[in-house]
Order: sequence, then structure tokens, then C-alpha cells
Amino acid sequence: MWYRIGADIVVVVHLLFLGFLVGGAFLTWRWPRIIWVHISAVVYSAIVVFASFTCPLTVLEKDLRHWGGEVGYTVGFIAHYLVPVTYPPGLTDEIQNGLGGVLLMLVAIIGYSGSLRRHGWAVALRLPWLLGSRPAHYDV
Repeated sequence: MWYRIGADIVVVVHLLFLGFLVGGAFLTWRWPRIIWVHISAVVYSAIVVFASFTCPLTVLEKDLRHWGGEVGYTVGFIAHYLVPVTYPPGLTDEIQNGLGGVLLMLVAIIGYSGSLRRHGWAVALRLPWLLGSRPAHYDV
């Protein structure tokens, strides 16, 4: 029973991480420092997807399900949970990755442009040497 609960917790953490990937650029409007965490998460995720690595959270969930007596699944997390509800049937992996990547880039561009409009380059990217004088909202 505890293994199944652990696996469910891993699913929630995985979904929260994916939500951060999609919406993290908008969090920079309020907390500009988070931009580096978001960019790192996006780069890591791109490496996992395009290099066909298996995410450690997926491995952990599958192991917990196996230890809990469940059969589990053979594909990746996104293919198991998200593809059936987000993509029409019949798309190849390349098309799905391309569509997902384009959507993620569009959302990030919109989010980061709002952050840059609100804070400016130096504050949004935390590059103090670009600041002529330190604005009051620098330490947001």
C-alpha cells in the first residue's frame, strides 16, 4: 500500500514539474530570480526528450508501482498519462515532440517578454553590471 501511495506522490510531483515547465516563465513576472531555475528545467527536459533519456521520476514511479504489486506501464510518463488526452491519435513521436516543443517555446516567449517588459533585461536576468543605477524593485 505504501508503495502505491509513494507512486501516486511521484505522479503529482511529476505533474507539478511539467506545470512549472509550461508556466514557469510567467512566475518570473513576480519572482525574476526564478528565470534561471526555469531555464535549467527546460534545458534538462529538452535533453531528456530529444536524447531519449528516461526521467528519474518515471523510473521511481515504475519501481514503486512494481514493488506495490501493480503492473505499471512500459512507455514514458508523458506517453502514458498526457499523450492520450492532449494529442489526436496517429501522430508520430517526432510530430508530438515538435508540437510540444513549439507550444512550450511560444508560452515561454510570451512569459519572458512580459517579465522583461515589467523588470527590464538587467533585473529579469539578474545582471547587475547592466544596471546604471539600482532601481527600487531590483530586490523583488
